[in-house]
Parts: sequence; structure tokens; C-alpha cells
Amino acid sequence: MVCVFKNGNRFCNGFKIYKRVDMSWKYVKLGTVCNTGAGGTPLKSKKEYYENGTIPWLRSGEVNNRNIIDSEIKITEKGLNNSSAKLFPTGTVLIAMYGATAGQVGILNFESSTNQAVCGVLPSENFATEFLYYFFLSFKDELISQAVGNAQPNISQAKIRNTLIPLIPLQEQQQIVAILDEAFEAIDQAIANIEKNIANAQELFQSKLNEIFSQRGEGWEICLLNEICEVKDGTHDSPKYVSEDNGIPFVTQKNILEDGLSFVDNKFISLDDHENFYRRSNVTENDLLFSMIGANRGMVCIVDDGRTFSIKNVGLIKSSENYRSKYLLYFLKSPIARNYVSDNSSGSAQGFIGLGKLRAFPIPMTTLDRQKSIEIIIDSLNDNVTQIIYAYQMKINSLEELKKSILQKAFAGKLTNKMVESLQLAAEPEERY
Repeated sequence: MVCVFKNGNRFCNGFKIYKRVDMSWKYVKLGTVCNTGAGGTPLKSKKEYYENGTIPWLRSGEVNNRNIIDSEIKITEKGLNNSSAKLFPTGTVLIAMYGATAGQVGILNFESSTNQAVCGVLPSENFATEFLYYFFLSFKDELISQAVGNAQPNISQAKIRNTLIPLIPLQEQQQIVAILDEAFEAIDQAIANIEKNIANAQELFQSKLNEIFSQRGEGWEICLLNEICEVKDGTHDSPKYVSEDNGIPFVTQKNILEDGLSFVDNKFISLDDHENFYRRSNVTENDLLFSMIGANRGMVCIVDDGRTFSIKNVGLIKSSENYRSKYLLYFLKSPIARNYVSDNSSGSAQGFIGLGKLRAFPIPMTTLDRQKSIEIIIDSLNDNVTQIIYAYQMKINSLEELKKSILQKAFAGKLTNKMVESLQLAAEPEERY
């Protein structure tokens, strides 16, 4: 089916396209001019399908860059031949169809198989590979809006095949690609410089923490954590989960974030299990929670929420009249403390710091008045750094929106080299603090 738009309508035979289109462009269903396919997953129970495999096998989460250069997992010839997985050639445009990564696009730089959550648009004489890539990048939000499911969007291969795409001469496609390459290179460089500035601001904050907590001399002493307060840990059991309506929140290390305690996506346990665990670790407001396992071990937060909950794989540092909670929080966020956690963690796959090491944590202690003064200094510094990072993040967000705007103009036939030059994307200067 070929459609020539002459009246600016957004629909052709029921298929939605952009509000602004070039009236001279012809639009066709992708499936009529390109071959597509989806992959499959060899049985995980069959070791011979994976052990010593040499054939790349991509999952949807790996489809997140323009150029895909490798796969984390390899499968064997047996795995390929005894599953619905298939090999896609170099130059295939891959589109993630399921879950949190739905709509992400990439270009395959090597021959590879994929799982069933990835759609491959094979190379075609009708389209430049990079043109297809940019088109589906521009169409990402539209595809997701049509996806089935809320928490885990599902884009069907049929929707991808039914997508209307402009069928224009290869020379014009290459001109559009060249313009987009130039614009995106400038934007990406600006974003990279902003990210450096964010890293510099964070580095300043960490260096100040080191400076403050390295003080020694009169009025300072090093104490072990269990000398100034009670230190416990949560259960290491895995209880039966219940519904939110009938349960008590069950907090694990995943709920301890850089900016505090989060109850998003936490599980729930029965009241009986909670009462059993609570006898071991009675969490109350103003206590500190310390992640003991996983990639975020050493992450710490103050309990500032009055709700009742139980903990697992989390250290519990009870509040005490010997220290100010926020002072201890800032110290445990410092590079000094994080180095201690790294040096005293087990070498398991997830990494774990035991209760004994947590209790033996060396803490620089001083008077409560001085602790309060230090809190005020760090609060002020933290506020300043947070404001700086927020401002930079807003700039990044604006640049990402600019990308979307440029893509829309490109595929509405409205983008020219002159327009890209007028963007005046001066590189964000690197700032040292």
C-alpha cells in the first residue's frame, strides 16, 4: 500500500502518522518494503545450548545504542537450531518490543541472534540503515503509546510492520542522516560536557566530606560503631509474601537509595512474620539503615517515616544520645566510609559486609555541639551541590527534548542544514569547583 498525502490528514486507512508531514513524500507500510523477524530463547535447562557457545545472542536490554557491538551471552549451534532464534545479518535495525526497554533501537554491527523480545528489520535496498534507525528513534514514543500493557509495555511485530514510513530516494535519506548525525554529535557533546560538570560537583562534595571527617587532634577520637550505639541486622530468611492490603512492608537493601528510604515496589509480609522479625530488629524513627549486600552495599539512610516495617539484609544502627543521626549519616556517605565497606566485604558474587565488620566500623567522634556544626556546614554544601546538579539535569533534559524535536522535523521533511547551524549548540564549558 502506497499513500500520497495531499491534504495534511494524520491518518491513512486507519494508521496514524505525524501531525506534520512532507506532502510530497510517499508513505508505505514497513512490512511491504522490508523483511522483519523476531528471535527466540533456547531452553535454559539445556546446558549444551549455552556452554562454550560462540554465536552472539542479544536480549532486549542490550538494544540501547546506535551501534550494538557485542552480546553478553553466546549460544551454541545446537541452541540456535533447536529454538526459534535466528541469525540477523550485520546492518539489521533492532527494536526492543517488551518491558522497560520497549521502543529502544540499535544497529547490529555483527551477525547475531536475539531473543523473542527483539524485532529485527533486515537490511533493504529501499532504505539506508541509519535512516531506518533514526526513523524508529523518532517513532519510539508513538510505538510505546500503542503498546499493550501498562507496567510492561508490549509492542507487537505486527505494529512495527504496519508502521507507515516515508519512501524517499536514497540520496535524500543520506542527506537527512548526515544532518541528524551532525546535530546529534553536537548535542551528545554538550550532554557529555554537562555530565562532566555534574561529576565535578559530586567530586567536590565527596572531597569536602573527606576533609571534614579526616580531622584529628583535641576533641576527636576514633570509636567503633558498636561502642556508641546498638548495631543489629535484619532477617536473612525469605518469608512468604502477602498482598499489600493484608501485609506489613518488607524492606530490603533495594529500598535504601541515595536520597533516602523508598517504599516503592517493596514486598509485604504477614503480621506474624513481622512480629517475629521485629523482635530481632526493632526499627524506629531516627535509626539508620545500612545496605549490607549487593551493588549498593554501604548505602545508608535515616528512618524518617513513621510506618511499621521489617528489614532483610539490612544493618540497623539504633539512634543514641552519643551521636547525632545526620552527622553519622554524612560520615557513612563519605569516601572514607565507602573504602572501609569495600575493603571489608566478602568476595561473593553480590558482595556482602557482615554484622561483625559493621559493628567494628571506625567512626570519627567529637562533641555533639561540634557534630551539629558539621551538619550545618555539610547541609549547606549539599544544598548548593544539589541545586547545581538539578540545573545541569534540566539542561540535559532540554537537550534530549531537542533531539526529539529535530527528529520530528527531519521526518516531516522540515529539517535543513541551515536549521541545524542555527541551533548554536555551543559545547557546555567544563567547570571545576
